[in-house]
Amino acid sequence: MTALPTEALIPAAPEDSTPERVAAVVGAAVRAARPAASASDAERASWLEAAADALDAARDELVAIAHRESHLPVPRLTGEVARTTGQLRLFAAVVRDGAYLEAVIDRANPAATPPQPDLRRVLRPIGPVAVFSASNFPFAFSVAGGDTASTLAVGCPVVVKGHSGHPELSVRTARIVADALAAAGAPDGIFGLVLGRDAGRALVQAPGIKAVGFTGSLSGGRALFDLASSRPEPIPFYGELGSINPVVITPAAASARTAELAAGLAASFTLGVGQFCTKPGLVLVPARVGFESALATEASAHDGGPMLTARIAEAFPEGMRRLVAEGGAEIVLGDAAQDSSAGTARPVVLAVDAARVLERPDILLEECFGPVTLLVRYAGDDDRNAVLAAVGGSLTATVHAEPGEDLADLAGRLSEGAGRVLFGGWPTGVAVTWSQHHGGPWPATTSALHTSVGATAARRFQRPVTFQDAPPAVLPEALRDENPLGIQRRVDGVLTRDAL
Repeated sequence: MTALPTEALIPAAPEDSTPERVAAVVGAAVRAARPAASASDAERASWLEAAADALDAARDELVAIAHRESHLPVPRLTGEVARTTGQLRLFAAVVRDGAYLEAVIDRANPAATPPQPDLRRVLRPIGPVAVFSASNFPFAFSVAGGDTASTLAVGCPVVVKGHSGHPELSVRTARIVADALAAAGAPDGIFGLVLGRDAGRALVQAPGIKAVGFTGSLSGGRALFDLASSRPEPIPFYGELGSINPVVITPAAASARTAELAAGLAASFTLGVGQFCTKPGLVLVPARVGFESALATEASAHDGGPMLTARIAEAFPEGMRRLVAEGGAEIVLGDAAQDSSAGTARPVVLAVDAARVLERPDILLEECFGPVTLLVRYAGDDDRNAVLAAVGGSLTATVHAEPGEDLADLAGRLSEGAGRVLFGGWPTGVAVTWSQHHGGPWPATTSALHTSVGATAARRFQRPVTFQDAPPAVLPEALRDENPLGIQRRVDGVLTRDAL
């Protein structure tokens, strides 16, 4: 495998990468893996902060490119750059804190039955990671997004597959990040970019890649997931795929706050022209409370707009055709047969009885990416619960109720099928925090155990290693008696920061 100089790890222009380039970029990442893993937490934190500073400095240039390629509004993109650099700085704080290492020490106990050796466990980086950019967040879930930040934080090299919806932005962002990492002293080859669908498949199958982070469609993600699983050495594939994010409005809430809830739902499902993975796509409402007409009124005030790509624009009316023609959904507002040639979409509200959902869950419970939501009329708790049981895994689930209502059973049902349960509010918008979980059962993600947003996203790209009766000199700093990192560890079952 021929090595590339560092400057050649990023394409000079947004052109599809050849198999030779993919192999060379992965080879450089493999060579960078050991020095990246050996770097201190402070060093890795400084790399992330350098990348964040460089992106902030180039914000106006990057936003202009992103606006031209994605059609997203400038204020939205400007805020997304801030979110992206905030993620990088969050993970710098995560690695400095040290708890992400999950250091555990059980000292030797010869008197135990059987005798217990000295055992010390810590998380270690898994190796080079492939990251697939998303279309709907050209910064926060893209070249320098959360997957890249959490991967670099724990000492794994990254090879990003740029999205075809914003190729120029991908190249420019990658160049800025690569230059910042190099200036901060990161190992050569720790960050690279490839482009093109064939390059993506080759990347997943490259022997040097040890894990994949993906955000995209169910069909595309499933195809890559299968590739990752069928390799001679199968690797973890952390995919965020499809989600309809059910919402339940109780009869009491519908009666008391119909107008307020309709306004909130209209704003949420049309946000970003309905191109958010957390869009409320399925809303269970009590029958005969007038919610449909209220939502139609509120949603009619939203104009819609351009879709992210021509492919997404073409898929939107086809998705609605299936919901209406095959699923039997009724049109409450809008035109289900929209002309996609202009690349735009307008809001659509559909409605259906709960019984029909149970007859055609294969159609009516599919995600339709764009500004559409499906109201499901239910007659009572049994109706509501039957629909919820048929819904697949989602990133979020929401309940709107009135104070004093008993929500214990409903909350339990919602938490079984979603990674984040909201009580009031709307699911669009994901805070990047230590406690956030952005994941859920299939088909929301390929692994309900992990998140792609928040501090614990780094756990995906680490594996545990236990050292038994190891000489002190070979132990990672996190496991040494003197605790030179000053981190919290579990020693003989007790959390402490003390040296031994």
